[in-house]
Amino acid sequence: MRTHGRERLGLLRIRDDVIVLHAMKWDDEVRSPKTLTPKPVDITDEVIERATLLIDSMTVDDITGQDWATDRYTAALEDVIHAKADGKKPPRAAEEEPAGTVVDLMAALEQSVQKAQESRGEGEHATVHEMKPKRAAKKAAAKKTTTKKTPARKTTAKKRGA
Repeated sequence: MRTHGRERLGLLRIRDDVIVLHAMKWDDEVRSPKTLTPKPVDITDEVIERATLLIDSMTVDDITGQDWATDRYTAALEDVIHAKADGKKPPRAAEEEPAGTVVDLMAALEQSVQKAQESRGEGEHATVHEMKPKRAAKKAAAKKTTTKKTPARKTTAKKRGA
């Protein structure tokens, strides 16, 4: 048996007319339950009350008839299985309508640009010019940075042999 690119040892058994595969673990993969237990934490009664109120507010006693609790996939799969078992063709899936309309982004962008131009009074005569990069700005910035020059020191030569 291979999982995630790694070979594993497996045990096949027959149980109630079903073949069961048990994935075996190596000794270094088995952890002690002591390392899995959470550390003890001090909890106040107020925290417990708030947690209980939160759980009660999110709890529903009866989920029958709730749309969110219906497993449509399992129900559809059961219908297919029952139809095939009876020798019939499985039912076709209901065609779902698209969730929303498809928008042409380029057309919407062009329309938005046209509205903006009209609001500025430019209309159809507006043109877009490609801007050239300003290289002179880099040279001017380089000229502005000057290094501080220190005045040269005058040294007097010592007279020899004096």
